[in-house]
Amino acid sequence: MGAQGKTSNSSSSLRVKVYRLNDEGNWDDQGTGHVRIDYLEGTEDLGLIVVDEEEDDFLLKHSVSSNDIYTRQEDTIISWKDPEAEAELALSFQEAPGCCYIWDQICEIQRNLHFSSLGDLEVGPRPAMEDLEATSSLLSNDESLRTVNSELRDLPSISLSSLPLILKTVMECGIMDQMRVGELILKDQDFFSKLVDLFRMCEDLENMDGLYMIFRLVKGIFLLNNPQIFDRIFAEEYILDIIGSLEYDPEVPQVQRHRSFLKEHVVFKEAIPIKDSSVLSKIHQTYRIGYLKDVILPRVLDDAVLASLNSMIHANNAIVISLLKDDVSFIQEIFARMRLTSTSVESKRDLVLFLHEFCSLSKSLQQVQQLRLFRDLAAEGLFDIITDVLQSQDKKLVSAGTEILILFLNQDPNLLRSYVIQQEGNSLLGLLVHGIVTDIGEDMHCQFLEVIRILVDSYTTSGSQRDTIVEIFYETHLPQLVDVIASACPPQNTSQSIAKSSATITLTKPEILSNICELLCFCVIHHPYRTRCSFLVNNAIEKVLCLTRRREKFLVVAAIRFMRTIVSYKDEHLLRHIVKNNLLKPIIEAFIENGDRYNMLHSGVLELLEYIRKENVKVLVLYVVDSFWDQLPEFQHLGTVQALKVKYEQLLENPENKNATVTVDPRRKTEDRALEKEEEDYFNEDSDEEDSIAHSSHVRNQNVRSKLPNGTKDHPSSRSGSVGLVDYDDDDDDDYNPPSKKSEASAEDEDGVAFSRIKRKSTTSPDCKDEKPELAKKPKMDLRVNDAKAAIFAASSTCSDSNTAVDTRQSSGEDCPSAPVNNSSSAGVVNG
Repeated sequence: MGAQGKTSNSSSSLRVKVYRLNDEGNWDDQGTGHVRIDYLEGTEDLGLIVVDEEEDDFLLKHSVSSNDIYTRQEDTIISWKDPEAEAELALSFQEAPGCCYIWDQICEIQRNLHFSSLGDLEVGPRPAMEDLEATSSLLSNDESLRTVNSELRDLPSISLSSLPLILKTVMECGIMDQMRVGELILKDQDFFSKLVDLFRMCEDLENMDGLYMIFRLVKGIFLLNNPQIFDRIFAEEYILDIIGSLEYDPEVPQVQRHRSFLKEHVVFKEAIPIKDSSVLSKIHQTYRIGYLKDVILPRVLDDAVLASLNSMIHANNAIVISLLKDDVSFIQEIFARMRLTSTSVESKRDLVLFLHEFCSLSKSLQQVQQLRLFRDLAAEGLFDIITDVLQSQDKKLVSAGTEILILFLNQDPNLLRSYVIQQEGNSLLGLLVHGIVTDIGEDMHCQFLEVIRILVDSYTTSGSQRDTIVEIFYETHLPQLVDVIASACPPQNTSQSIAKSSATITLTKPEILSNICELLCFCVIHHPYRTRCSFLVNNAIEKVLCLTRRREKFLVVAAIRFMRTIVSYKDEHLLRHIVKNNLLKPIIEAFIENGDRYNMLHSGVLELLEYIRKENVKVLVLYVVDSFWDQLPEFQHLGTVQALKVKYEQLLENPENKNATVTVDPRRKTEDRALEKEEEDYFNEDSDEEDSIAHSSHVRNQNVRSKLPNGTKDHPSSRSGSVGLVDYDDDDDDDYNPPSKKSEASAEDEDGVAFSRIKRKSTTSPDCKDEKPELAKKPKMDLRVNDAKAAIFAASSTCSDSNTAVDTRQSSGEDCPSAPVNNSSSAGVVNG
C-alpha cells in the first residue's frame, strides 16, 4: 500500500483534527484530515499518517514505537508525546468508532513490537489494513470493532512458548471480551496449577523474561475482575505462589520479598484457640487479600477490582463472625478467662483486643444478627470488663474499650444505659467523665465525649431510662466538668497577680476545655430545664465565661458560643440571671480587647448581638445598650451595633415600655451572702418586724433608682415609679434590671426587687392617689412576703404553685390593684 495514498472522504469515522501543544500550554489546530495506519515511506515501520482532506499533503507522519506512551481521553481523543517533533500531539476524531479502531491498532503494534524482541510473533499490519476501502466498509457497522478474543474457542495450554500468546489474549481484551476470556480461563481446570508450575520453573532457572511475562499475565488476570477466578487465586494451594509471581515487577529495579514477609514476619496470634479450621482458613485468606490490595497492587487495581476484593473481605468477615458467635462455648470461654485471677496481664490484654476486633467485624452481620450478638455479649458481662479496662494505664486498651462502647451505643444505646443505671456508684459513667478531663493522649477524650453525648441524647432515650441517666449526670458529674473549666482559667486580676497565682491554675489542655464547652452547649439544647436548674445553682455560666480570660482565642469563641446557645432558648430565669449578674460583661470586654481584628471572636460577638436584636430579646437589648454603649465608641459604626441602638430607642418609645427602668448594681459574693442572711432572718422574724424591714427595703430601692448604668442621667421614666419595660404576658411580673458599673452595698437580690416592685406599683397606682401608703402598709407587707416566696421558688426552678400570693392579695381587702404574679413562669418551670 503506498504511503501517498489518500484516505477516502467517505470514511467519516477516520476524519480527525490534528493538534499540537505550543509553548504557552495551548493546543494549536494543525488542520483536518483522514488518518490511517500504514508503513512509513522508505521504512519498515508502521505509523500514523494523516492526509489533509482538502490538499494532497500530509498533516502528520508518526512512527509508532513500543516506548511511546499513548493516552486515550474520553472517546474521541488520542494524545502522545512525539520525541522526534519534540512536542505533544493529539488526534481528535469525528466519531468514537474511528478512535476506538485506531487505538486498538496502536496497542496491537506496540504489543507486536514487544513480542518481536522475544522472537515469538511476526510483526505486521492487520489484514484489515491491506485495503483502505475494506477499512471503510468495516467501520461502517458496529461489528467491525470486535477483537480476536471474542472468536476464541480455547486458550493454548500453558507453556513457556505459548505464554506470549496467552498474555496477548488477556491484555488485549476489551471490556466486552473480559467475560469471555474469564470463561476460557475457568474452563481449563489445570490453568492455575500449570501457571504455578511454570512460575516455579522460571524462578529456579532465573529466567527473568519469563518471570516478567508471568507478572504481567497475573496482573491482567486480576484486572479481568472475575469473582470465580478470585476464588481460585486465593485458594490455599495457589495464593503464595501467585503472590510470589507479583514480586517480579519489571518496573521495579529490585525483586520484592512479599512471601518472606508473610511467612516470617506476620504472626497469627490467637487470644483463645479457634478449633474450627474453616474459620482459620477464612481469617488467613482475608489477611492476604488485604495485603495484596493495599501493599502489592495498590497502583494497578482499578475501582471495580477494588470493590470486588472489598466484597470478598466483607463476606469473609461475616462468615467468621457468624461461626464464632454461634459457638456458645467459645464466647463463654473468653469471659471465663478474663475473670480468672490467674490469667496474666498480657493474656487479658490480648483478650480485650480480640473482643474489640470481634465487635468491629460484627458490622459485617445483618442488623438483627448484630443486635443479638451485642445483647449476648452484654449478658456475659462485657461492660464489667470495659469498666476495668478504662482504669488501665495502657492507652491502647483504653482506646479499644471506648471504641467498643461506641459500637454498642450506635447499635443499641439502651444496653449501656441499663447497665449504668443498675451499677452501684455509677463508676462507669464517672470513668467516662474522668476520661473527658484527663489527657490520656491520642485525643481519646474526644471518644469519651462522644460516649457521654450518646448516653444523654434526648432523641434516643425514652421513659424512665432517660430521666434516670440524665439525673445522674446532672446531679453528680456536670458540676465537676464546670469546675474543671473554672480551675483552668486565671482569676480576673492584673497580670502580676495572675503570675503570682499561676500555681493554683489547673494545667488542662485547651482542647479538653473546648470539648467540655461543646458538651455544655449540647446539654443546653437537649435538656434546657435541667441545665437551667444546674446553672442557677452552681453558677455554671459565670464559670464557663472564665474562658474569656484565656489566651487561646478559640476558647474565648467557645465561651461566646455557649452564651449564644443559652440566649437562643429565651428562658426568662436565665435571662434575668444574665442581667442581674452582668454576665455579658466579660464577652463585651473580650470584644473590645480584640479591637478591629476581623476573626471568629469578632464575628461571634456580632452574631450574638444581632440575634438579640433580631429576636427582640428586650431585656438584653436594654441591658446591653444601657450598660455597654459608652464602652463601644470604636464599634458604633458597625451595622449590627447601630441596629441594636435603633432597637433600643424603639423599645423606649414604645408606650408599654416607656416607664423607666430599674437598675440593680452587680453584687459581689460577700454581698450575696449578706443578703441571703438578711432574707433568712426576715422570714424567721415575727410579723411585727415586717414594717421596718419593708421600709428599709423601700428606701434602698429609692437610692438605687437614683443612679443609672454608665453614669447616665436619671431618665424621666425612672421617676414614674412603674417598672414594666419588658412586654411579657404579665407586665408587672418580669422587669428589666440592668446592672450598673459600680457595685453598691445597697444592692438587692431578686426577691428583694420583687418586694420593692409591688410596693412601688401599689403606691403609684392611679386609683390610689389619694390614699396614704401607711394605711395599707400591713396588708401589702403580707402580699410582699408571699410574692417574695414565689420569686424565690421560681428562681430555684421548683414546681411549686405561686397562687398563694394571689389568694393573699384577694383576702387583703386592698382597694388598689397590685402587681399580679405571673403564673406562666411557674408553668414554664414545670414544663421546662
